[in-house]
Amino acid sequence: MNQKVKIAFTGGGTGGHVMPIIAIGREIKKINPEFELHYVGPKNYCAELFKEGFISHPIISGKIRGYFSLLNAVDLLFKIPLSFAQSFFITLSVMPKLVFSKGGTGSLPVTFCAKILKIPVFIHESDSSPGKSNRITAKWAKKIFTSFEKTEYFNPQKIILAGNPIRKELLERKGEEAQKIFNLSFKKPVVLISGGSLGSTAINDAIFSVLNKLLENYEVIHISGPGNYKKMIVGLRAFLGKGLREHYHLYEFLNEVQLKNAYAVSDIIIGRAGASSIFETAALGKPSIIIPLPSSAHNHQLKNAYAYEKSGAAILKEQSNLGPNFFMGEIANVLSQKEKMKEAALRFAKPDAAEIIAKEIKEYLRSKI
Repeated sequence: MNQKVKIAFTGGGTGGHVMPIIAIGREIKKINPEFELHYVGPKNYCAELFKEGFISHPIISGKIRGYFSLLNAVDLLFKIPLSFAQSFFITLSVMPKLVFSKGGTGSLPVTFCAKILKIPVFIHESDSSPGKSNRITAKWAKKIFTSFEKTEYFNPQKIILAGNPIRKELLERKGEEAQKIFNLSFKKPVVLISGGSLGSTAINDAIFSVLNKLLENYEVIHISGPGNYKKMIVGLRAFLGKGLREHYHLYEFLNEVQLKNAYAVSDIIIGRAGASSIFETAALGKPSIIIPLPSSAHNHQLKNAYAYEKSGAAILKEQSNLGPNFFMGEIANVLSQKEKMKEAALRFAKPDAAEIIAKEIKEYLRSKI
């Protein structure tokens, strides 16, 4: 393995598809910096992966939605055929020794072309209920890595339970930096609230309805998402009580350094039930309240949430039940059993998932070269 060995990664749709690729890529580079990592997928993720040392190859991506939309016709007739053609020529040009798929938008054309070119395919499924692309690719995948102990649809003989790959850098506990980054007072318990990579209007609205009362008891770091931030900033001027502004820290999104520090100082985390959020929270040993996205494909977030709540590390609350007294009551309930939930979270956690997958990739390639 003295010459460069090429590995192509694919996947897209949300940050939950791409962040695990970054985590695995970092671990592969630790094992052998001579591996050449490529990314074939939607254009909007290429720049981020390029910064991580991936050679990026953007493709057009389309999808078939589970509801009526004229966009389905556009994607089916134009975007999807084009993505297959692009994927074939890119894969043929790169000729990686292995293709690794995280599923999601744009991944199926790449894995299908790998099948045609007889390139082995590994996949990772973050959720307890797989998405369409991974369900199809699983039929010819050599290995299937899963996050949850019970994952639907897959052949058990191919499965390796690894957990969801997370960036280990997020586990570095540097709470002293957080005071400067967020201007925290540390006079009250810190609550971290996030609606996922795209934000959540429902969670944001529920928070606003009790924000003044919430800030009387807690210090809040709130990630609103890109679509809600400006509206919330305007609303704060008229809504927030005097003397409470210093305890509320609103952000559109957090970069890796900011997120690491927010994790480090939070006493409780409130967020969606995407696999990345769950496994990061678990690895940190943070008690949490999880609110599944009702419109998630195959209801996977609700299934993820049930599996995590069963561990004793979190409280599940459905979005339809976000009443005005929810946050006050449930936050106090969680903090009253903080140590017990912390222990449960750490038992559930699989912080070495990225390392496990990287080693499996290395061993497989070693046996084939």
